[in-house]
Amino acid sequence: MYAYELFYCEVSKITGLTTHTLRYYDKEGLLPYVRKLKNGIREFSDDDLNWIKIIECLKSTRLQIKEIKKYIDLHEQGDKTLTERLSLFENQKQKVQEQINILENCMEKINYKIKFFKSAMKYGSKNVFKNEPKLEKECKKLFFK
Repeated sequence: MYAYELFYCEVSKITGLTTHTLRYYDKEGLLPYVRKLKNGIREFSDDDLNWIKIIECLKSTRLQIKEIKKYIDLHEQGDKTLTERLSLFENQKQKVQEQINILENCMEKINYKIKFFKSAMKYGSKNVFKNEPKLEKECKKLFFK
């Protein structure tokens, strides 16, 4: 059921996606439930907006368009594909967790470098280890594991 009716330009404003991107998603079969009016205009519902949010979420996790299309195709096949859809999300969750771990490691290094440069500014030199032995230990831990 259509809670309200929206068109490309309105959906673009709501989602922050360009109308070009929305048309691309439609062309690639990622928006199979968008109602098409007789004159060819697309009419979006709340459910369509939710699909767009899922598509954007999956894209943010680096899932390829063809893989997102596969998920949508599985969804259209109904309950017999629940296991496959669950597997897709579990696999993507694992990949996202791996990326989070990588980014957390990078964040540790960045935070260290910020401390290092603040100390260097404080002492007027990049040779801060003699004044900040904790920084030297942290450096060895982060960069020479």
